[in-house]
Amino acid sequence: MLPEFGSLGEQVTGFLTEADELLRPELESWAEGFCFIAGVDEVGRGPLAGPVVAAAVVFPRGVPWPRVNDSKQLSEGERLRLRDEIYAVPGVQVAVAEAGVEEIDRLNILNATHLAMRRAVLQLKKVDFILVDGRPVKNLPFPSKALVKGDARSASIAAASIVAKVHRDALMEELDTRYPGYGFAAHKGYGTRSHLESLKRLGVTPVHRRSFRPVREILSPPAEQPEFGF
Repeated sequence: MLPEFGSLGEQVTGFLTEADELLRPELESWAEGFCFIAGVDEVGRGPLAGPVVAAAVVFPRGVPWPRVNDSKQLSEGERLRLRDEIYAVPGVQVAVAEAGVEEIDRLNILNATHLAMRRAVLQLKKVDFILVDGRPVKNLPFPSKALVKGDARSASIAAASIVAKVHRDALMEELDTRYPGYGFAAHKGYGTRSHLESLKRLGVTPVHRRSFRPVREILSPPAEQPEFGF
């Protein structure tokens, strides 16, 4: 039998209950004997600029959890509201960590993402099992289970996706004030047409990922092919 999530959560509209499919991974982990289940997710693998950010969230049992969702399915206002609700849960543990541009260029984006995830988990005071979004992550400090599209399957991972997204968006808005003209506040570092045009016009900043091809080709343009006349 799956452990009871908490009668209060079942009675309050707007909170998850044990009947919600989004709680199944946590309920199954509790049933296996684990107590502190950390959901881990990242944001920022694809952009041409800025760090990759990971978050880890451990919700306690027996208290209502916010009705979270995959951050990509939420508006900015919804993410901000849910971020505040996540932090307001009594006894919740939340950690955020980054891997910077230099680490991304040195380690590659996959390894840098895993580094940020490990950093986030290591900040938590109590954790004995990890639910991680996507594919398995090597060298995590606790037993883990990888869930493809986990931010749509696990409440803890969904909460981590919201925290990570809000944190990174704020970072990119700050970078927009430091490096005006690139539009970081609008596209958050992704390779939009306007971002690529700004890169070509203004050049590469210290917060651009030099190992990513569009940036690398501006720094070292490919040699022109010779033209042969016949």
